[in-house]
Amino acid sequence: MRQQHTGAADEGPIVCGTTVLVTVAGDPPVPLPAQLRYTATDPYAVCLSLGVPSSPSVDWVFARSLLAQGLGRPAGSGDVVVIPRHRCHPDTVRILLRTRHGAAVLEVASHAVTDFLRRADALVPTGTEHRHIDLDRVVEQLTAGSE
Repeated sequence: MRQQHTGAADEGPIVCGTTVLVTVAGDPPVPLPAQLRYTATDPYAVCLSLGVPSSPSVDWVFARSLLAQGLGRPAGSGDVVVIPRHRCHPDTVRILLRTRHGAAVLEVASHAVTDFLRRADALVPTGTEHRHIDLDRVVEQLTAGSE
């Protein structure tokens, strides 16, 4: 049972390179290179990669809808929370990342997030994500370890 794909699924990933300010446990903010990535093959998710190019990145994968909702109002309640522009930093979006070991607040330029989401929506319009899922591949991945 194969879902029909639109031509957009064959296009490469959307990558938005940016710099984020990372604050951990009250320390001063530290600038860190980051990338937002989106592919039509995983249409509900975005990936936020943090790190310098010469070392392995730290990747956070979360819902594209969470990132979009967070532009207008606080969104999320688990490991990832997105908070819209703040009066002290009106040109940024804050992303709170939590693990059992601690938390970090990332400040990302709101124009970079808005542009990234616009490009993702052009590739896979919101509400059409289900048309881009290869159900055969998903079932194959789910059953691969059961033999």
